[in-house]
Amino acid sequence: MKINIKNIEISNNSPIIIIAGLNVFEDLDMAEKVASELKKITSKLDIPFIFKASFDKANRSSVKSYRGPGLKEGIKIFNEIKGSLGVPLITDVHEIEQVEKISEVADIIQIPAFLCRQTDLIRAACETKLPLNIKKGQFLSPGQMLNIIDKCYSFNNENIMLCERGSSFGYNNLIVDFLGVSELKNYKKPVILDVTHSLQIPGGQGNAADGRSSQALDLALAGTAIGLAGLFIEVHPDPLKALCDGPSATRLDEIENILNKVKTIDNSVKSF
Repeated sequence: MKINIKNIEISNNSPIIIIAGLNVFEDLDMAEKVASELKKITSKLDIPFIFKASFDKANRSSVKSYRGPGLKEGIKIFNEIKGSLGVPLITDVHEIEQVEKISEVADIIQIPAFLCRQTDLIRAACETKLPLNIKKGQFLSPGQMLNIIDKCYSFNNENIMLCERGSSFGYNNLIVDFLGVSELKNYKKPVILDVTHSLQIPGGQGNAADGRSSQALDLALAGTAIGLAGLFIEVHPDPLKALCDGPSATRLDEIENILNKVKTIDNSVKSF
């Protein structure tokens, strides 16, 4: 199955796409800087690019964790980026009330992993008729995603991407099961590998997640090698100063090297 967003074709057999951006909006200047640099890099490498950022991170370890600017301010920032750069946008929703408003600016709606079985949220997202990027819960087997696909079909939306973001492996650890990712491909939906969140160490800092950002290249290349529709990578100019999930983020000045190698592998794999 193929999904088309503007001039971008998304399928497991098409050239790999990159969903990249910020974990969460910090301010407009940061968002514009990151989106502009990502557009420049992906244009140079001829890789289809969709900009990602969250306006609210509702699922945080601590009540003191930074959540973002909220829906109203988030929409303003998205409109600024869309107006100046013309890039497609993806963002996540956490509540039914957010869906209709964000659908006015987003090109793809993302369903967070912990909410992937929330039937009413899935229904609301499906009713926008926008494509959905549904993250597989850390607690789900690949086969259990068939129930979620069936929900979307029942709500008359077949434009679904399945996103792998790691599976729980004991406490405070995630692994990526590439046999499971291969199984997801059998469901005839575009499969995305969320490199960044697969590198998380949940609760690793006690009141926040830790991460293994130094291994982003290895994971990105491993996923690309099995022929996926796309990769999801969050970046930051200075991850040590990021307000949320910095330990899993890739440095903005390192992303070109990663994507250059990803493109080489993807071209090779999909030329067979």
